[in-house]
Order: sequence, then C-alpha cells, then structure tokens
Amino acid sequence: MPDTAPPALAETIGTALTIATEIAGDGNAEDRAEIRAITDAMIRLLAGVPLHSDGQLTVKSLAAEAQLKRHKLTHKHTGLKDLFYALVQAQDHRPQIAQRLQDDNDRLREQLVSLRQEHRELKERLATFVRVIHVLEVENAQLRKPQDNNIRAFPQGQTHAH
Repeated sequence: MPDTAPPALAETIGTALTIATEIAGDGNAEDRAEIRAITDAMIRLLAGVPLHSDGQLTVKSLAAEAQLKRHKLTHKHTGLKDLFYALVQAQDHRPQIAQRLQDDNDRLREQLVSLRQEHRELKERLATFVRVIHVLEVENAQLRKPQDNNIRAFPQGQTHAH
C-alpha cells in the first residue's frame, strides 16, 4: 500500500522555498523581496511560531506575518497564496499557537458548563431560602397576634432589668 501520509514540515517548507525561489528568479528586486517575505511568513505560520500575526492559517494572517497588504497575496502573488493554502491542507498537525488557542477554548467551555451548573444550583438554593423566609415571616406574624388571654407578645425594643 503506498504511503499517503502528508509530507513532514521540513519537506513542506523545502517545497515552499523551492517554488518561491523559482518564481522570484524572473521578478524585480521588489517582487523578490515580497516573495521572500511571504515565504518566510509561510514558514513561521506553518511552524507555529508567528512574529507579526495571530498565527492563524489564513491569508489575512499570512499578509500580516509578511508585513504586506493583503492585496499583494490576493491580486499579485496569487500563486503563493494558493501554495500556502495547499501547504495548510497538507499539514497533519495544528500549529502550536492554534493548539494553545484550542486548548484555552476547550478549558473555557468546560469552565462555562461548570459555572452554569453552579448558577442553576444557586438559583434553586435561593428559591428555597425565599420560601423558608416567607414561612418564617408568616409564623412570626401569627405568633405576634394574641391568640388567647394567656399568651402575650413581648413589646418591641424594650428590655427588662432584673
């Protein structure tokens, strides 16, 4: 059975450099500088070590990482944009920054579930306390009413000296 595993990161980066070098050979100095910046940015993003972007594997992040305007990728260097997306598809791992974001997101979702459960429990406990207070207020009001001549309520706010 042939090996269908995606290429390793080193092979992927080598492919990107080879293609970018071939493209840069025909252009002017500005084009070569842009191609080199884009290629270097691809490598950093694919390796999960961004310097100038959020590390996401998108054209927006690639442009930010290369410190170029996005239209340089979407209109001028479309081959590199396509290469980047192809390399992203070929990756069998998630960049470190994306993995950290996913881990943080998973942790926060678990925390949210826990906090919602605690909130429900506290609301139920509050409802119980409200009922208990109401019953105590009713009982207190009944005790303050004289029911026969033998029972008298204590006067409010007065103390007796012995």
